[in-house]
Amino acid sequence: MSALEIEMGYPLAWPNGRPRTPLHARKAALFKEDGRRLTLTVARRRLREQLSLMTRTGQPWRTTDILVSTNIRFTLQGTRDQNVSRRDPEDTGAALYFDFDGSPHVLACDRWDTVQDNIAAIAAHIEALRGQERWGCADLRLAFAGHVALPASDPWWKVLGVTRDAPIEAITRAYRALARTAHPNAGGERAAWDRLQRAYDEAQKAAG
Repeated sequence: MSALEIEMGYPLAWPNGRPRTPLHARKAALFKEDGRRLTLTVARRRLREQLSLMTRTGQPWRTTDILVSTNIRFTLQGTRDQNVSRRDPEDTGAALYFDFDGSPHVLACDRWDTVQDNIAAIAAHIEALRGQERWGCADLRLAFAGHVALPASDPWWKVLGVTRDAPIEAITRAYRALARTAHPNAGGERAAWDRLQRAYDEAQKAAG
């Protein structure tokens, strides 16, 4: 189980085409550990356990390229980056991206009011899907068929033509240069302009 590699992604990359739960409609989850609300550590442990059980010895498929995307930044050592913010983000959604049997899949949840509860909900969902296999009605490939990921749009740094760790000054220069020709008033297409705006918004969030 310890060999399973799970990358933590920031900021939240919500799956294309998936509806969002409005902020006012998010609720406190019922997930508990020893009678108390979950911590990020416990939620990530639960997810790791369920992902590990998906890749048991003897199965013909594997779970690889695992990334958990949230609005909490983590260090390279896998701990929460306290230099960014110690406050919980307003958008508490979590999205799990992974390759399963060679195909990209995604599970996402934003129903609950903390990131850790949404991660735990994804873990619980995997456990439920694994239950279908136990009862003999479907194997895991069939159980996960409804969670194949749509093609993802390019990340913000590719749209802007900068590196992922570029300073905000370089990001802004790149954005302004592209905006001169991408704006509809300058002959650019609306879809390309909207894509540029989204990338710049995401870049500003990532830069803190």
